[in-house]
Amino acid sequence: MSAKVFFLLIAFTGLTFLTNAQTYKIVDTGQETFYDSTIYVPSISSSQPFYGQDAHYSGNQPSYTDNGDGTITDNVTGLMWTKSPDLDYDGDIDYYDKVSFDEAPLYADTMTVGGYTDWRVPTIKEQYSLIMFYGVDPSGYMGTSTSGLTPFIDTMYFDFGYGDQNAGERIIDAQFVTTTLYKGTTMGGNTTMFGTNFADGRIKGYPITPMMLYTVPKQFYAYFVRGGNNYGTNNFVDNGDGTVTDNATGLMWTKDDNGSGVLWETALSYAEASTTAGYNDWRLHNVKELLSIVDY
Repeated sequence: MSAKVFFLLIAFTGLTFLTNAQTYKIVDTGQETFYDSTIYVPSISSSQPFYGQDAHYSGNQPSYTDNGDGTITDNVTGLMWTKSPDLDYDGDIDYYDKVSFDEAPLYADTMTVGGYTDWRVPTIKEQYSLIMFYGVDPSGYMGTSTSGLTPFIDTMYFDFGYGDQNAGERIIDAQFVTTTLYKGTTMGGNTTMFGTNFADGRIKGYPITPMMLYTVPKQFYAYFVRGGNNYGTNNFVDNGDGTVTDNATGLMWTKDDNGSGVLWETALSYAEASTTAGYNDWRLHNVKELLSIVDY
């Protein structure tokens, strides 16, 4: 059965003057490979099916500075991050570095990494700015060595650890804590947090209270953040012509979706051919751009 999608369209038309005012610059996904509906393909030209996918467009390219003091500055977003989730400073990233949702802000309050005292737990949108989609999902991997795996974060700058198998965890248990709670509950009434898994490249809702068969709250790795207090906050303007501009990101969106479920190939071609509101540079958004308009 072929998957169907609903979609919105975005463009940069007429928004270049907003560059200096953007408070929510979206870092590109890092995806540079092309696909048809099932497999990787070497290249796709503008005259071929599946043109207009993520790899055809380059946004704000990732740019980091290692400050040499345990901190990493994201030169695109302006956020500063702790370099490592090694909270016990023993040189290993394992289960003993993890914290619960309630413990994470207590760690942030006492941290002095880099000489700064204003560290905090990130929101899901701040945290997701770090994700890179050249990672490879290890779900289904039956081995135990992680040496050949590729996480969804730039390990040239950030230290990263998969799940601690010696503590009974799975390789994919590399979920990171945020401040963003789900407004409802999951899994039998559990309070739930949205977090990013840099092992498998997903956002999920994770119960933060003890579940059946567990006596302690769910434990998470943590990258702490400082600065950029408006990052992730939208500034929408309805242009009155079927489009909405987000002045925070500099992106323009169609106000409505296309109205029906379509195949990915159709979505790509529909976007490329759209002339909504008189603009001709519409395209299908990438996943990080789509996340920018999610209302948590």
